[in-house]
Amino acid sequence: MVSPQFNMEIFQQAQTMAFAVNEINNNPNLLPNITLGYHLYDNCVRLEMAFRAAISLASGTEESFSSLNCTGPPPVIGIVGDPSSTPSIAISNVLGLFRVPMVSHYATCSCLSDRKKYPSFFRTIPSDAFQVRAMVQILRHFGWTWVGLVYSDDDYGIYAAQLFQQEMQQFGYCVAFSEKIPNDNNHKDIQRITGVIQASTARVVVVFPTFLLPLMEEVVLQNMTGKQWIASEAWATSSVYHSPRFLPFLGGTLGIAIRRGEIEDLHDFLLRLHPSNDPRNNIVRIFWEKMFSCSFGNGGRVIDGEQVKKVCTGQENLSTTNTPYTDVSDLRPAYNVYKAVYALAHALHDLMQCEEAEGGNSNMCCILIKHLLCLQTVQLVHYLQKVNFTTGFGDQVSFDKNGDALPIYDVLNWQPSSDGSIRTYTHPRSVCSESCPPGTRQARRKGLPVCCFDCLPCGDGEISNTTDAIECTVCPDEFWSNPDKNQCVPKAVEFLSYEEPLGISLTTASLLGTCICALVMVIFAHHRNTPIVRANNSELSFLLLLSLKMCFLCVLLFIGQPQLWTCQLRHAVFGISFVLCISSILVKTMVVIAVFKSSRPEGKGAMKWFGVAQQRCTVLVLTALQVVICVVWLSTASPTPHKNNQYIRSKMVYECAIGSVAGFSMLLGYIGLLAAVSFLLAFLARNLPDNFNEAKFITFSMLIFCAVWIAFVPAYVSSPGKYAVAVEIFAILASSFGLLVSIFAPKCYIILLHPERNTKNAIMGRETQKK
Repeated sequence: MVSPQFNMEIFQQAQTMAFAVNEINNNPNLLPNITLGYHLYDNCVRLEMAFRAAISLASGTEESFSSLNCTGPPPVIGIVGDPSSTPSIAISNVLGLFRVPMVSHYATCSCLSDRKKYPSFFRTIPSDAFQVRAMVQILRHFGWTWVGLVYSDDDYGIYAAQLFQQEMQQFGYCVAFSEKIPNDNNHKDIQRITGVIQASTARVVVVFPTFLLPLMEEVVLQNMTGKQWIASEAWATSSVYHSPRFLPFLGGTLGIAIRRGEIEDLHDFLLRLHPSNDPRNNIVRIFWEKMFSCSFGNGGRVIDGEQVKKVCTGQENLSTTNTPYTDVSDLRPAYNVYKAVYALAHALHDLMQCEEAEGGNSNMCCILIKHLLCLQTVQLVHYLQKVNFTTGFGDQVSFDKNGDALPIYDVLNWQPSSDGSIRTYTHPRSVCSESCPPGTRQARRKGLPVCCFDCLPCGDGEISNTTDAIECTVCPDEFWSNPDKNQCVPKAVEFLSYEEPLGISLTTASLLGTCICALVMVIFAHHRNTPIVRANNSELSFLLLLSLKMCFLCVLLFIGQPQLWTCQLRHAVFGISFVLCISSILVKTMVVIAVFKSSRPEGKGAMKWFGVAQQRCTVLVLTALQVVICVVWLSTASPTPHKNNQYIRSKMVYECAIGSVAGFSMLLGYIGLLAAVSFLLAFLARNLPDNFNEAKFITFSMLIFCAVWIAFVPAYVSSPGKYAVAVEIFAILASSFGLLVSIFAPKCYIILLHPERNTKNAIMGRETQKK
């Protein structure tokens, strides 16, 4: 089936490459005794296809050619293409790493001139930086200082638009509007853009498109006349817009076109193309079917949908056709392809003539190069940068330090009149208001002379408080513009307050935990002489409940407007409370292990090291270390209140800057270390007899504690403003409730609901039963 999107002009460019290779191979003075070959790939106007084709070529390259008998895979010395900027950027990013030279004939994005990013990229078409300068020179010639800008949403359009606006500002000219053509050509967006062009007082419109047809179709539908179009090279020579349907709207268009050239004998080469010359080449068969409206199907007549086609016989004659393929009177992209192939050939030729120390080659390497045994693409890039030759048409071909070609353009005029004269169009300079209302500004920047302006709204954080607004003033850091954009007002200050639902919920949870701790303390105090309380070290239990109460209460320091004292105390109280809590648990675990060991003959003296005095001293020392960390932190780089506008520009987030990241990290790290040791010891003691089963509950509580704080770190780092504070509070509450419930809930359950199990006989009975 014949492809309806077969492009004759692009196929002509591909055949021009084949012609150039054939011409070089027949030239005894250029690359003698070397035969060039080529592969042609169709990118299907898709980035992934172009990228895959280029990588397929590059991955087949070898740094050296290892056969003097010309056997084995030939080296790929370079790539001609891609014609579009975006694929060229993607491909060059990869090929540049391996210094594989790539010479594009149609990619014009100025970004590709960056030698650091694209060290092996060259092109035989000038950069858009030169095209933009040429356009502005045309505007200056006719005195057009008030113009509109339309560009495509891709690398080609975006970079060209940026350069154009910068160049306009340099000369004091104004851009009335700047509209981006969407990639999906959404009809509503196209209608909106057309409406902007129609409504604007600017009569001159500069267009940098990749695909313009949908927009021009809408221009015809809306009967938009009276606009002076300035065409970039992407569409200045496109024949699709030269039809009688478009000329009433596009007549008089001025365009920048890439240099036209002539290639001798190309026409005869194009006419010699025939499917029988290369039966395996399916693209030639598709071309032939498209050219002659026939099909290579079997049978007398082939039906394609409702259209009846004749069968291709192979006797058709290309010389009788008149299509963009056979038309060589206006060679532009094809001429650039021709120059690109010759540039690579001349670079290879110069490389073959290498001398000692030139291009980093030694005498031995030069000898090997002449036999294609030391050929490397990085060497070819070196010589490609120095290429300088003249085409048969008389054009000089060389590259500047950025790999760009010499900037030569043709200026075209789409004039339907028979004499071909250029119709000038001078736009009046006083079509817009002399002043703008408050909250808006004239479309200009500071330092530019007055021309024609539109009144545009000030941006967020900007105001205009005069009745003759020329420009907008940016509000100070702690201020923002009001809805009318005519006054700077203080930014709203945001912090986790007691009045908002989140603050109320966290405060309630904090007070609830404190009350539960107090209730458990009352229960334990009332039943302090019972076996279940005494067997689990009542003094450490009360100390643990006290530290948990402090953990719950320290949450209140995190809520409310940050003050210097709250910023300093919140993390210190938090760190000391949790160390007191974890150290109490650690000592409880150690006591459990010591008691069990003392019941064995070999460990009868174990308990003398874990008496009441030793327990208190251990808790005190472990907590004192955290106190030292907090004192050093607060005395060297103390946390302070800080107004941050980096999260939301329209608001000031009031937060506590931690001061020293190292201090905060040491505080958390010390808590984590104690928790890990407690978990390890409790885990090792989890299988002790039931009367010493508190280790099981400690293991579970430490598991919850560690899980909460491991999850806290990424959540805290990724949360902005007051939500980071909320995450920290949630971690404190979750871990505190986990410790409280895991350790004390089983004891309270026995004390309150099963007092018959809270006896010495019951405990000893379970132990005996297990034995």
